[in-house]
Amino acid sequence: MSFTFRDNIEKMRGYTPGFQPDDPAAIKINTNENPFPPSPRVFRALARLDDEAIRRYPPVHWDEFRRVASDVHTVEPDQIICGNGGDELLTMLVRCCCDSNRPLAYPVPTYSLYPVLAAIQNCPTIEVPWPDDFHIPAELHDNKAALTILCNPNAPTGTFVPVSEVADLARQIEGVLAVDEAYVDFAEDNCLSLLREFDNVIILRSMSKGYSLAGLRFGYGIGSARIIEAMLKVKDSYNVNAATQTAAAAALTDRDYFNKNVHRIKKQRDRLTHGLRKLGFDVPDSHTNFLLCRPAGLSAQKIYEELTQRHIYIRYFNTEVLQNKLRITVGSAVQNDALLTALREILSVK
Repeated sequence: MSFTFRDNIEKMRGYTPGFQPDDPAAIKINTNENPFPPSPRVFRALARLDDEAIRRYPPVHWDEFRRVASDVHTVEPDQIICGNGGDELLTMLVRCCCDSNRPLAYPVPTYSLYPVLAAIQNCPTIEVPWPDDFHIPAELHDNKAALTILCNPNAPTGTFVPVSEVADLARQIEGVLAVDEAYVDFAEDNCLSLLREFDNVIILRSMSKGYSLAGLRFGYGIGSARIIEAMLKVKDSYNVNAATQTAAAAALTDRDYFNKNVHRIKKQRDRLTHGLRKLGFDVPDSHTNFLLCRPAGLSAQKIYEELTQRHIYIRYFNTEVLQNKLRITVGSAVQNDALLTALREILSVK
């Protein structure tokens, strides 16, 4: 295809010109990875994989993970679908719900993969601007889309819509509602309770954030059996490898480690928010593991460029809707302190 999918994907991923993955001096806080390691259970489970698990194709329906997830979330195993990251689940949904006559709807700004998937599927998009208070826009309730996606907490704003509002949306729309909860581990609530009332809702989860498994690529969805059945018809046969299935199941069982990991991120989020505000940044409260902020004194682009020269990589959005804003992943204490020190130097704050 002639249009610039590669450019769009690089922008979506926070691609940074000049970044070297093996740079020992780099502080990479631009793609919302967890700075802390996964549960020790993950490494023990991977070490137990034998030659049969590697030699054979992996389980088609992710049996062990489904069993674990059904216990953790109190749902039936056939309500769970797994994918090569949350992005594959989004791809499945768009493939089975949308076409040239069946639109995709979502509020903007939001995760930039949604319009890319719509373009691949050749389906129209209904983009509804978020209001200033980031409540669900009224126009989204009236859309005639086959699929509506609500990123909640939203990326890149870090805002959270109350569950009661999401319920109203599910009740009023005609199509499927996908609640993309990739960042919900860092919020105070979630939308799983909606599954007891609505059969047109699917909840999407990622294990890249709270569980520190970004390098293994694993996401899962929980929804009505009819939605899961439709998605199974468009998935690849062996879409998640054996090692990733094993690691994801092990990580999900370790609830104590998960809770401690999330607590550490929230603690650092509070520290980083306070530090940035002291430097004059406008930093709204976040329900995610990142902050979207507007700097004072210098432009966002200038700060981004100055930090890049110091091998500190954050996200700069060169778009009208996110004009003069930066997205900063919450890092470890060492990473956050290095960022704040660099910003004080850049802004000449003593």
